Formats: sequence, structure tokens, C-alpha cells
Amino acid sequence: MGHILSYNPLITVGFFGLFIAQFIKLIVSLITSGRLDFRRLVDTGGMPSSHTSFVSSVTTAVGLIEGFHSTMFAVSLCFSVIVVYDATNLRRSAGYHAQWLNRIVPDLLQGKIIKEKFDYKVLRELLGHNPVEVFVGGVLGVFIAVLTLYFLGIYP
Repeated sequence: MGHILSYNPLITVGFFGLFIAQFIKLIVSLITSGRLDFRRLVDTGGMPSSHTSFVSSVTTAVGLIEGFHSTMFAVSLCFSVIVVYDATNLRRSAGYHAQWLNRIVPDLLQGKIIKEKFDYKVLRELLGHNPVEVFVGGVLGVFIAVLTLYFLGIYP
């Protein structure tokens, strides 16, 4: 029987990557806004990409444990590419749409263009990531995987 964190090191590494990236978002938010916003611990978007940190740490750990030539590494890499693509393109585009809607709907509500009032809820704009945020999340994930596996005694 081993240490509880070594039962499934891939899950351990992945969640370390996720939680550390989310904590860094909290710190970045504190530095940039001057206030401590604990919603950043569970929000999407922003620096660094926790999605990318999660998948890159798992993929790195798979490569280090199973081998970078293994089928498991290939599958993990393919899914990582999909997640990173989604983070940088699809969710980022949705964020741009939210920005534009948040700009025009209040104007439409005040003008004569719209004849009746309707309930309007401000859309979340910070949904995706720019390439730098994704890159930092990826580097963070690789670093976390190597460090975690080292401390678990799985990787020299």
C-alpha cells in the first residue's frame, strides 16, 4: 500500500495542475485589480489557462510514466490538443460575442429601436484564453507534472 497521492498519479498531477493554475489566477487578479476576488478560483479564462495546465500536466505525466512512444501518450496528446484549441478559439470567440452584446444591448434598451423592455443579464466575457495564457498554462502543467512525479518517487 502506497501513499494516497500515488494511487493514481495522473489524477493527482492533473488536479495539482488545475488547482495551482487557479490559485495563480487569484494572485494575478489581485495584482492587476488591487482586490482579492475569490471567484477567480473557479472562473474560466485569464492568466494562466487552467485547462491547458491540467491537460499538459496529465499528458506530460503519461509520457514520463508510460513513455513518449506509448499509445496512452498519443491519446492524451490528441485530447490535449482539442482542449487547447477549444480554450484559444471557440471559448475566446464566445467571449468576443459576449463583449459585443454587452456593449450594444444597453444602448438598444435605452433607444427607440426596441419597443418593449426585456430582462437583460450581462454575459460573461472572460471565457477563453489568448495564446500567451495558453502557453503559460502549458509550461506550468509540464513543470507541475515533473515536480509532482518527482516528489511521489515515480520519476527520478
